[in-house]
Amino acid sequence: MGKMRLDKYLADMGLGTRSEVKKFLKGGQVTVNGGTVTKPEFKVDPDTDEILASGEKVAYEDFEYYMLNKPQGVVSATEDSREKTVLDCIVSKKRKDLFPVGRLDKDTEGLLLITNDGALAHRLLSPKKHVDKTYFVRLRENLSQEDSRKLCEGVDIGEENLTMPADITGFVPGDRQCCITIREGKFHQVKRMFASVGNEVVYLKRLSMGPLILDEELKPGQYRKLSAKEIERLKNNA
Repeated sequence: MGKMRLDKYLADMGLGTRSEVKKFLKGGQVTVNGGTVTKPEFKVDPDTDEILASGEKVAYEDFEYYMLNKPQGVVSATEDSREKTVLDCIVSKKRKDLFPVGRLDKDTEGLLLITNDGALAHRLLSPKKHVDKTYFVRLRENLSQEDSRKLCEGVDIGEENLTMPADITGFVPGDRQCCITIREGKFHQVKRMFASVGNEVVYLKRLSMGPLILDEELKPGQYRKLSAKEIERLKNNA
Protein backbone atom coordinates (compact mmCIF):
# COMPACT_ATOMS: atom_id res chain seq x y z
CA MET A 1 0.00 0.00 0.00
CA GLY A 2 3.04 2.29 -0.10
CA LYS A 3 4.85 4.27 2.61
CA MET A 4 3.13 6.52 5.13
CA ARG A 5 4.07 8.79 8.03
CA LEU A 6 4.70 6.99 11.31
CA ASP A 7 2.43 9.34 13.29
CA LYS A 8 -0.46 8.67 10.89
CA TYR A 9 0.15 4.92 11.11
CA LEU A 10 0.03 4.97 14.91
CA ALA A 11 -2.98 7.34 15.04
CA ASP A 12 -4.89 5.17 12.55
CA MET A 13 -4.30 2.18 14.81
CA GLY A 14 -5.86 3.93 17.80
CA LEU A 15 -2.76 4.97 19.78
CA GLY A 16 -4.14 8.48 20.18
CA THR A 17 -4.51 11.72 18.25
CA ARG A 18 -1.65 12.85 16.01
CA SER A 19 -0.46 15.26 18.76
CA GLU A 20 -0.67 12.53 21.44
CA VAL A 21 1.29 10.19 19.18
CA LYS A 22 4.01 12.85 18.72
CA LYS A 23 4.52 13.01 22.51
CA PHE A 24 4.63 9.21 22.59
CA LEU A 25 7.32 9.21 19.90
CA LYS A 26 9.38 11.87 21.73
CA GLY A 27 9.44 9.58 24.74
CA GLY A 28 11.34 6.98 22.68
CA GLN A 29 8.62 4.35 23.07
CA VAL A 30 8.36 3.41 19.39
CA THR A 31 10.70 1.18 17.39
CA VAL A 32 10.72 0.44 13.67
CA ASN A 33 12.52 -2.79 12.72
CA GLY A 34 14.30 -2.73 16.08
CA GLY A 35 15.52 0.88 15.99
CA THR A 36 13.97 3.68 18.10
CA VAL A 37 12.28 6.37 16.02
CA THR A 38 11.24 9.74 17.48
CA LYS A 39 10.37 11.68 14.32
CA PRO A 40 6.63 11.75 13.48
CA GLU A 41 7.33 12.30 9.78
CA PHE A 42 9.46 9.11 9.53
CA LYS A 43 8.14 7.03 6.60
CA VAL A 44 7.18 3.41 7.22
CA ASP A 45 5.93 0.62 4.98
CA PRO A 46 2.89 -1.05 6.61
CA ASP A 47 3.41 -4.20 4.54
CA THR A 48 7.03 -4.92 5.50
CA ASP A 49 8.12 -2.86 8.56
CA GLU A 50 7.76 -4.21 12.11
CA ILE A 51 6.53 -1.43 14.40
CA LEU A 52 6.41 -1.74 18.18
CA ALA A 53 4.91 0.70 20.67
CA SER A 54 5.97 0.14 24.30
CA GLY A 55 7.19 -3.29 23.21
CA GLU A 56 3.81 -4.29 21.69
CA LYS A 57 3.57 -5.01 17.98
CA VAL A 58 1.28 -2.58 16.12
CA ALA A 59 -0.02 -4.33 12.99
CA TYR A 60 -1.65 -2.07 10.43
CA GLU A 61 -5.22 -2.94 9.51
CA ASP A 62 -6.76 -1.22 6.49
CA PHE A 63 -10.22 -2.56 7.24
CA GLU A 64 -11.94 -3.91 10.31
CA TYR A 65 -15.18 -5.90 10.26
CA TYR A 66 -17.24 -6.54 13.40
CA MET A 67 -20.51 -8.34 14.00
CA LEU A 68 -22.42 -6.69 16.85
CA ASN A 69 -25.54 -8.02 18.53
CA LYS A 70 -26.97 -4.54 19.04
CA PRO A 71 -28.71 -4.14 22.39
CA GLN A 72 -31.80 -2.01 22.97
CA GLY A 73 -31.19 1.59 24.10
CA VAL A 74 -28.15 2.13 21.87
CA VAL A 75 -28.27 4.35 18.78
CA SER A 76 -26.92 3.40 15.34
CA ALA A 77 -24.61 6.38 14.95
CA THR A 78 -20.88 7.07 14.99
CA GLU A 79 -21.23 9.65 17.76
CA ASP A 80 -23.94 11.17 19.92
CA SER A 81 -23.53 13.69 22.72
CA ARG A 82 -26.33 12.21 24.84
CA GLU A 83 -26.78 8.57 23.87
CA LYS A 84 -24.54 5.51 23.87
CA THR A 85 -23.72 4.55 20.28
CA VAL A 86 -23.06 1.19 18.64
CA LEU A 87 -19.40 2.23 18.21
CA ASP A 88 -19.12 2.61 22.00
CA CYS A 89 -19.87 -1.15 22.18
CA ILE A 90 -16.74 -2.02 20.12
CA VAL A 91 -14.11 -1.50 22.82
CA SER A 92 -11.27 -3.34 21.02
CA LYS A 93 -11.52 -1.33 17.78
CA LYS A 94 -8.32 0.05 16.31
CA ARG A 95 -9.62 2.20 13.47
CA LYS A 96 -11.21 5.57 14.21
CA ASP A 97 -13.22 5.58 10.98
CA LEU A 98 -15.64 2.73 11.74
CA PHE A 99 -19.37 3.13 11.15
CA PRO A 100 -22.51 0.95 11.26
CA VAL A 101 -23.70 -0.43 7.92
CA GLY A 102 -27.31 0.72 7.92
CA ARG A 103 -29.34 1.57 10.99
CA LEU A 104 -31.35 -0.29 13.58
CA ASP A 105 -33.83 1.72 15.67
CA LYS A 106 -32.84 2.48 19.25
CA ASP A 107 -35.29 -0.14 20.57
CA THR A 108 -34.32 -2.79 17.97
CA GLU A 109 -31.84 -5.56 18.72
CA GLY A 110 -29.75 -7.84 16.60
CA LEU A 111 -27.26 -8.08 13.79
CA LEU A 112 -25.31 -4.95 12.89
CA LEU A 113 -22.18 -4.93 10.73
CA ILE A 114 -19.61 -2.34 11.80
CA THR A 115 -16.70 -1.61 9.50
CA ASN A 116 -14.73 1.12 7.72
CA ASP A 117 -15.05 -0.59 4.33
CA GLY A 118 -17.10 2.07 2.57
CA ALA A 119 -17.22 0.26 -0.78
CA LEU A 120 -18.71 -2.90 0.79
CA ALA A 121 -21.19 -0.86 2.85
CA HIS A 122 -22.33 1.00 -0.26
CA ARG A 123 -22.97 -2.26 -2.12
CA LEU A 124 -24.85 -3.81 0.82
CA LEU A 125 -27.08 -0.75 1.24
CA SER A 126 -27.64 0.02 -2.43
CA PRO A 127 -31.39 -0.02 -3.24
CA LYS A 128 -30.52 -1.70 -6.55
CA LYS A 129 -28.95 -4.71 -4.84
CA HIS A 130 -32.04 -5.73 -2.79
CA VAL A 131 -29.99 -7.47 -0.10
CA ASP A 132 -32.24 -9.72 2.04
CA LYS A 133 -32.65 -8.74 5.70
CA THR A 134 -34.49 -11.09 8.08
CA TYR A 135 -36.07 -10.00 11.36
CA PHE A 136 -37.76 -11.79 14.24
CA VAL A 137 -40.95 -9.88 15.09
CA ARG A 138 -43.21 -9.95 18.15
CA LEU A 139 -46.57 -8.23 17.65
CA ARG A 140 -49.21 -6.56 19.79
CA GLU A 141 -52.08 -8.41 18.05
CA ASN A 142 -52.41 -11.85 16.52
CA LEU A 143 -51.41 -11.99 12.85
CA SER A 144 -54.04 -13.40 10.50
CA GLN A 145 -53.39 -15.50 7.42
CA GLU A 146 -54.90 -12.68 5.34
CA ASP A 147 -52.56 -10.01 6.79
CA SER A 148 -49.60 -12.32 6.31
CA ARG A 149 -50.59 -12.75 2.64
CA LYS A 150 -50.83 -8.95 2.17
CA LEU A 151 -47.34 -8.43 3.63
CA CYS A 152 -45.93 -11.11 1.34
CA GLU A 153 -47.47 -9.40 -1.72
CA GLY A 154 -46.48 -5.81 -0.79
CA VAL A 155 -48.26 -3.13 1.24
CA ASP A 156 -48.78 0.63 1.20
CA ILE A 157 -46.57 2.35 3.78
CA GLY A 158 -47.13 5.84 2.40
CA GLU A 159 -44.37 5.71 -0.21
CA GLU A 160 -44.72 6.13 -3.95
CA ASN A 161 -44.77 2.37 -4.51
CA LEU A 162 -45.95 -0.63 -2.49
CA THR A 163 -43.22 -2.44 -0.57
CA MET A 164 -41.47 -5.23 -2.43
CA PRO A 165 -42.88 -8.69 -1.67
CA ALA A 166 -41.68 -10.01 1.69
CA ASP A 167 -41.29 -13.57 2.98
CA ILE A 168 -42.91 -14.56 6.27
CA THR A 169 -41.70 -17.74 7.98
CA GLY A 170 -42.05 -19.45 11.36
CA PHE A 171 -45.66 -18.28 11.44
CA VAL A 172 -48.78 -20.04 12.68
CA PRO A 173 -52.01 -18.18 11.78
CA GLY A 174 -53.28 -16.36 14.86
CA ASP A 175 -49.81 -16.23 16.40
CA ARG A 176 -48.15 -13.03 17.60
CA GLN A 177 -44.67 -13.71 16.31
CA CYS A 178 -42.95 -14.54 13.04
CA CYS A 179 -39.85 -13.92 10.96
CA ILE A 180 -40.03 -11.50 8.04
CA THR A 181 -37.50 -11.07 5.21
CA ILE A 182 -37.47 -7.76 3.35
CA ARG A 183 -35.36 -6.63 0.39
CA GLU A 184 -35.42 -2.88 0.93
CA GLY A 185 -34.23 -0.61 3.71
CA LYS A 186 -36.82 2.10 4.08
CA PHE A 187 -37.07 4.11 7.31
CA HIS A 188 -38.82 2.02 10.05
CA GLN A 189 -39.89 -0.30 7.25
CA VAL A 190 -40.84 -3.43 9.24
CA LYS A 191 -42.80 -1.41 11.80
CA ARG A 192 -44.59 0.52 9.05
CA MET A 193 -45.44 -2.67 7.17
CA PHE A 194 -47.16 -4.25 10.16
CA ALA A 195 -48.84 -0.92 11.00
CA SER A 196 -50.31 -0.94 7.49
CA VAL A 197 -52.28 -4.10 8.37
CA GLY A 198 -53.41 -2.64 11.71
CA ASN A 199 -50.81 -4.26 13.94
CA GLU A 200 -47.91 -3.01 16.06
CA VAL A 201 -44.38 -4.35 16.46
CA VAL A 202 -43.50 -4.63 20.17
CA TYR A 203 -40.13 -6.38 19.74
CA LEU A 204 -37.81 -6.46 16.73
CA LYS A 205 -34.52 -8.29 16.25
CA ARG A 206 -32.49 -8.54 13.03
CA LEU A 207 -31.24 -12.08 12.43
CA SER A 208 -29.42 -11.75 9.12
CA MET A 209 -28.25 -9.42 6.36
CA GLY A 210 -27.44 -11.08 3.06
CA PRO A 211 -25.26 -14.10 3.86
CA LEU A 212 -24.25 -12.72 7.27
CA ILE A 213 -26.14 -14.46 10.11
CA LEU A 214 -26.16 -13.29 13.72
CA ASP A 215 -23.95 -15.51 15.88
CA GLU A 216 -26.28 -17.09 18.46
CA GLU A 217 -23.50 -17.05 21.06
CA LEU A 218 -23.37 -13.24 21.06
CA LYS A 219 -25.51 -11.78 23.83
CA PRO A 220 -26.97 -8.27 23.32
CA GLY A 221 -24.04 -5.82 23.48
CA GLN A 222 -21.44 -8.46 22.59
CA TYR A 223 -19.47 -8.51 19.34
CA ARG A 224 -16.74 -10.35 17.49
CA LYS A 225 -14.59 -9.87 14.40
CA LEU A 226 -15.95 -11.39 11.20
CA SER A 227 -14.17 -14.51 9.99
CA ALA A 228 -12.32 -14.43 6.66
CA LYS A 229 -15.07 -16.68 5.21
CA GLU A 230 -17.83 -14.30 6.37
CA ILE A 231 -16.03 -11.32 4.81
CA GLU A 232 -15.51 -13.22 1.55
CA ARG A 233 -19.19 -14.29 1.42
CA LEU A 234 -20.34 -10.70 2.07
CA LYS A 235 -18.13 -9.34 -0.71
CA ASN A 236 -19.23 -12.01 -3.16
CA ASN A 237 -22.90 -11.51 -2.30
CA ALA A 238 -22.73 -7.73 -2.54
